[in-house]
Amino acid sequence: MDSQIISVKEKIGYGMGDAASHIVFDNVMLYMMFFYTDIFGIPAGFVGTMFLLARALDAISDPCMGLLADRTRSRWGKFRPWIIFGALPFGIVCVLAYSTPDLSLSGKMLYAAVTYTLLTLLYTVVNIPYCALGGVITNDPQQRISLQSWRFVLATAGGMLSTVLMMPLVRLIGGEDKIVGFQGGIAVLSVVAFMMLAFCFFTTKERIQAPPSTTAMREDLRDIWQNDQWRIVGMLTILNILAVCVRGGAMMYYVTWIMGDAAIFTAFLTTYCVGNLIGSAMAKPLTDWKCKVTIFWWTNAALTVLSIAMFFIPIQASITMFAFIFVIGVLHQLVTPIQWVMMSDTVDYGEWCNGKRLTGISFAGTLFVLKLGLALGGALIGWALAGGGYNAAAQSQNSTTISIIIALFTLVPAACYLLSAIIAKRYYALKTPFLKSIMAQLARGEHRSQQRFGDVSTREELL
Repeated sequence: MDSQIISVKEKIGYGMGDAASHIVFDNVMLYMMFFYTDIFGIPAGFVGTMFLLARALDAISDPCMGLLADRTRSRWGKFRPWIIFGALPFGIVCVLAYSTPDLSLSGKMLYAAVTYTLLTLLYTVVNIPYCALGGVITNDPQQRISLQSWRFVLATAGGMLSTVLMMPLVRLIGGEDKIVGFQGGIAVLSVVAFMMLAFCFFTTKERIQAPPSTTAMREDLRDIWQNDQWRIVGMLTILNILAVCVRGGAMMYYVTWIMGDAAIFTAFLTTYCVGNLIGSAMAKPLTDWKCKVTIFWWTNAALTVLSIAMFFIPIQASITMFAFIFVIGVLHQLVTPIQWVMMSDTVDYGEWCNGKRLTGISFAGTLFVLKLGLALGGALIGWALAGGGYNAAAQSQNSTTISIIIALFTLVPAACYLLSAIIAKRYYALKTPFLKSIMAQLARGEHRSQQRFGDVSTREELL
């Protein structure tokens, strides 16, 4: 096992990569539905369908990107080149996606579909190699937790920078003209994201060297699918992103139409993001104290209870709602770095089982299911609002729309957290003792290639 201590500078550099991604990712999740319906002026039902189709297409591209990254050979490594060379096109297309050309309704719909699809594809080009990079910086379990904790503290800060500053930038740049404001605001944030990705490239190093892949892509895909622990983490990933996507996408509507004061949105979002920062920072000390799997499922259970409780909070109780969203922010971001470490662990588990280290395709597969979650979440919001008769130009919404917005913000995330807790408790096997045994065997060049993936007896003898 590589016991090298990773420097704080490198941890910050690695975290900057995800901060850049979250500048775009969180902005899209929170504002793009609202931008399309209320600024660009296209129907919510179309936007929901567009999100589903574009993200599903993008999800299909993820395994291809992972396979390509695994087969990359350069003087900068397998994954880092994609980060630096994809950064500029990513930023440019982000600005185009938030632009509002003067077109007919059908022209606007076509423009939105093309630019949004390009944005999701370029996100794949940058983010899949970035996620895989964390698995080759170190293979020490505690260093991985530390690396991922730094990553998600900075990712949360990047998301907070983007989402909290977006509306002030819109007002500063565009004044009353939100069309100019949204385009200018995202342009500023895209420049910041580009600089962060460049910093990530120059401060990180790939240390875990795997031999170039010589097997067929079909065989790699088969090996990943046969990894039962990868499938479990994939299910947890899709549930996690569904929860945050649906709640995040509904937040602007919830604050505007349920809490009744759009002016408090920035304060409400800031409260949630501050909770996220604290949660990310708590991951390392808590997992030093207790097994990360135990922390993971208990936290999801608590999130279930809190999300259901929010459904019953009186609409007028805004202070109570602020308190709830703060605690939910802490707990949600506490489990996120743990979940990404769990994915790195499934790569080690796969190597132990069959002698093949498939870092790129493993993380590509994870982003595949993550984007399926994004697709389903975005479509669910658009379809639900359209089905409830949402009217962006109305002074008030009908009772069906109000009920749908409340359910999207509370009950849908609760269901996702409940399923995550059950799956992690019942099916995830890579707890600390078993994982330490795997890492020790890999350090000696040993593996269990003769064992089938998912052989429960093999795991239980080491638990």
